[in-house]
Amino acid sequence: MGDVRIVYKLMPEDPKKDLDEIKAEVKKIAEEHGEYKGSKEEKVAFGLMAVISTIEIPDEGGIVDEMEEKLRSIPGIQSAEAADMTLV
Repeated sequence: MGDVRIVYKLMPEDPKKDLDEIKAEVKKIAEEHGEYKGSKEEKVAFGLMAVISTIEIPDEGGIVDEMEEKLRSIPGIQSAEAADMTLV
């Protein structure tokens, strides 16, 4: 099997949430299972910013769902969803 590159969109609960803390947590979680490819910020509305993170992980059963669950458990995150997924 190969790897899968996933782009996640994480929405903070509060517009004042420190996005650097979120990025650091994403990196930590990503490196448990694969490779962290980076994060950027994206304007959503009314001062709210989303964190867009790219992660490469092995294409193994259940690991994609496990990664999404861990990202949702980051303190201050309202939602985390896969915005794009590609085999690499």
